[in-house]
Amino acid sequence: MPLSEHEQRLLEQMEQALYAEDPKFATSLRNTSGGRASRGRAALGVLILIAGVAMLMGGVVVPLIPLGVAGFVVMTVGATLAYLGLRSRPAAAAQSAEGDPQAPQGNGPRAPKQSSGFMNNLEDRWRKRRDQDL
Repeated sequence: MPLSEHEQRLLEQMEQALYAEDPKFATSLRNTSGGRASRGRAALGVLILIAGVAMLMGGVVVPLIPLGVAGFVVMTVGATLAYLGLRSRPAAAAQSAEGDPQAPQGNGPRAPKQSSGFMNNLEDRWRKRRDQDL
């Protein structure tokens, strides 16, 4: 069921308000092609994980410590590969990876946020404590 014109205008106003209030969060919610999970990479990671578990168990059954250690390493690599394959990148990270000129650069000093909130107050207090200790 499509939205009425009034509902579409309200939705557009809410989107504009979200972009104005917190543009970083708003761009992270946008869907991009780089944000999709890779099922093939996840499946390969699971297969490597299973092979690593088999190697680890083989190292335990036949008392070969190097085989067990190698199995653990292979298992860790497989688990990491599966996790990275299932995890989708946020849109903001995908855009900065593509070289978006409007993406904020991490080299400059951080500007304090305009909005006041609980987390912002905690961050400000933490920065003041850290600066006073130096």
